[in-house]
Amino acid sequence: MVIEMLDARLATLSQIREFLAGTADVPFRVLDGRVERYALVQRLLRRLGWARLRRGDKTLLKAFLGKMTGLSRAQLTRLIGQQIRTGRVRLGYRAPASAFRGRFGPADVAALAELDAAHETLSGPAARRLCQRAWTVYGDLRYRQLATISVAHLYNLRRSTSYRATRVSIDKTRSRPSTIGIRRAPRPDGRAGFIRIDTVHQGDADGAKGVYHINAVDCVTQWQLAACCERISEAYLLPVIGLLLAQFPFVIRGFHSDGGSEFVNHDVARLLEKLRVEFTRSRPRECNDNALVEAKNGTVIRRIMGYGHIPQHHAAAINAFYAEHLNPYVNLHRPSLFGRERTDPNGKRRRIYDPNDVRTPLERLAELPDTAYELKPGVTLQALLNQARAVTDNDAARAMQRARTTLFQSFNRRSNRAA
Repeated sequence: MVIEMLDARLATLSQIREFLAGTADVPFRVLDGRVERYALVQRLLRRLGWARLRRGDKTLLKAFLGKMTGLSRAQLTRLIGQQIRTGRVRLGYRAPASAFRGRFGPADVAALAELDAAHETLSGPAARRLCQRAWTVYGDLRYRQLATISVAHLYNLRRSTSYRATRVSIDKTRSRPSTIGIRRAPRPDGRAGFIRIDTVHQGDADGAKGVYHINAVDCVTQWQLAACCERISEAYLLPVIGLLLAQFPFVIRGFHSDGGSEFVNHDVARLLEKLRVEFTRSRPRECNDNALVEAKNGTVIRRIMGYGHIPQHHAAAINAFYAEHLNPYVNLHRPSLFGRERTDPNGKRRRIYDPNDVRTPLERLAELPDTAYELKPGVTLQALLNQARAVTDNDAARAMQRARTTLFQSFNRRSNRAA
């Protein structure tokens, strides 16, 4: 909307000032188009003599023109400069009365949408070839123009509004590869401190989730630590991971997991980066990358805790059992087999388990050279050996079994009281 003043009565700046102050009674009428606006600007600039005005009067006139024409300050400055240079205010670029007609019209877009719907949206080169075949081989007149289209412009037609209105395609969400961790197997090179970690779920019952066991095993010494948490969300899992890393007697250098989101997330990555621990994760179709901890899940966690459902509120009691009984028994008194790799003449590598290579994790740690591990401050190898010799293997096993029996009895008592 453009306002043209009947400005015969606005001949002086004082009258304009009174009008802006709201004291002058000047009639006006509503007009449309830029031609009337520019004519008003040119008429007032000539009448009042813009070049002879003082700075304050110029500011007043520019404010008046802006109020009456709706033009911005930058536009008025441009028009005033044009009046000074050429003596007149004229229109600039004017859009043509009719736009250029495109080579491909709505009928071509509809034909392309029909072709894409039939072939489920092939690639651009394939779709162009189908258009060419539709015209040259089958004589379909609808594809006469599309037979000459370029691949790039074919994609432009697919992005057009008319194409999207004709055909709506719904694509599944595409997964994006995670950049957290390095996809490869751990490389301990005979050094302790490279652990593999996994979760073991203790079953469901009537839609209620059970506890989650967190199992961490060192690649070289098979030093194993287990913990328990109610859920595997960050709020529950991160403290448990920090607790496990702190309980290992040697410095942790590597952390390896499968591709589960409970470990492959930014919170765990930040924790490991803070501790300067290398984060690796299993590769697809490489089942041996995390095989050690998977084996320990069955031979230790499942053998001790079973497969039955354990409600989540027992996680604290299970954690206490692990820290006081199971973890010391597994690492100080329970022997494990240690395999040795052998390369056949044909180049195939085999892992051989010699019955004479059975050791407890502590014995295996003691056999390593001093450069293969770094004990944490306050921990000595002799103190660990003294702790192992304070109790016989049989006594430690019996104590662990008694504690497990007491633990499972507490599950049943609480369940009966709840019932």
